[in-house]
Amino acid sequence: MRIGARVGLAATIVTLVAVLTTGSTRCLYADQEQSEVTVTPLMQQAFPELPGKEALLLMVEFAPGHVDLPHRHDAHVFVYVLEGSVEMGVAGGNPVILKQGDTFYENPEDVHPVGRNMSKSKPAKLLVFFVKSRNTPPVLPAKS
Repeated sequence: MRIGARVGLAATIVTLVAVLTTGSTRCLYADQEQSEVTVTPLMQQAFPELPGKEALLLMVEFAPGHVDLPHRHDAHVFVYVLEGSVEMGVAGGNPVILKQGDTFYENPEDVHPVGRNMSKSKPAKLLVFFVKSRNTPPVLPAKS
């Protein structure tokens, strides 16, 4: 397994919009009744020396069997797998399986069509660090 592989982050627009606008940390996908994602905002900090840029740190937990919807990030994203095992992939690349302690990077141009919790019985937990433009959502729909 490659550490630092460029792969997709498992997160969704529905979940992050709910967290960032309502403060809720639990949300169901509108089209997947059984897929639950918990997103916990940990820190958000502007970079004074980089006008218009900020850091965002999130804890993302996938319920057992969760499958992500295709999405992208207009950000540099650094991910650390805290618990469990996830399959991730970016358009044009081969999916990889990441386990506890693995890290990976996503660039602002990546589209993430593959993301899922490998376990049907245990959650997977990720620590996700974004470097992004202020007032830009961390998760966007995949470009058509």
